[in-house]
Amino acid sequence: MSMKSKDREAQLLRRHRRVRRKVAGTAARPRLVVHRSLKNIQAHIADDDAGRVLLGVSTLAPEVREQKGKEGGGRKRDLCKVAGKLLAEKAKAAGITQVVFDRGGYAYHGRVAAFAEGAREGGLEF
Repeated sequence: MSMKSKDREAQLLRRHRRVRRKVAGTAARPRLVVHRSLKNIQAHIADDDAGRVLLGVSTLAPEVREQKGKEGGGRKRDLCKVAGKLLAEKAKAAGITQVVFDRGGYAYHGRVAAFAEGAREGGLEF
């Protein structure tokens, strides 16, 4: 690992900690946290009071993967939007309608924004 990548990782961690100082999930309004890698995105809904993850979804999930190529959506951004909708459906089934969005230190742009847009379209409020 080069020095540059360590610096970038440290900056991401610093930004995430700064966001987490302001954002906390409760049982009434859990936290929707996003993690983005170069190829995929994963998100979890977490209750920070209880210290547990309630549910999660990833672009590696079979339900998301089968959407690849459909609706003009072979792009990573399109898969993120589908994953957001899937997470919203799972959350509604679990009785969760409102969440607090934790962008995880990533800029609210591109795939992170597409995921949030898909979750909103699916019915989550944040």
